Amino acid sequence: MDELYLWIKALHVISVIAWMAGMLYLPRLFVYHCDAEPGSQASETFKVMERRLLRAIMNPAMVSAWAFGLLALWLGGWWTEPWMWVKLAAVAGITWLHHLYARWFRDFREDRNTRPARLYRIMNEVPAVLMVVIVIMVIVKPF
Repeated sequence: MDELYLWIKALHVISVIAWMAGMLYLPRLFVYHCDAEPGSQASETFKVMERRLLRAIMNPAMVSAWAFGLLALWLGGWWTEPWMWVKLAAVAGITWLHHLYARWFRDFREDRNTRPARLYRIMNEVPAVLMVVIVIMVIVKPF
């Protein structure tokens, strides 16, 4: 059982790394996409990049991070730990943000974006802050 837990945990960490890479890169693409004229070659290229990032990397990584994370949670018996509930709240925040990014992607895809690049620059920092909270909860277990 210990070896299975370690494999599940390793797959969870791999999934989280892939998910976070996308969560940090997609809003940066949105920043650049804001500067592209709708219908231009640059805009169409950003649409392809955003779609591939979201559908081929971020979505599968999010699903596998949740699946392996919940399995590790169950196998490790961490349900009663207060730090775990803070971690889960931060993961729920990243998940909500993921869905928000997907909605923004649809706006860009349909040439309906009205948000300024500055918003995407700010929102680019949110997953990093949540990631810091998660890592501290898991490694330090402050309570």
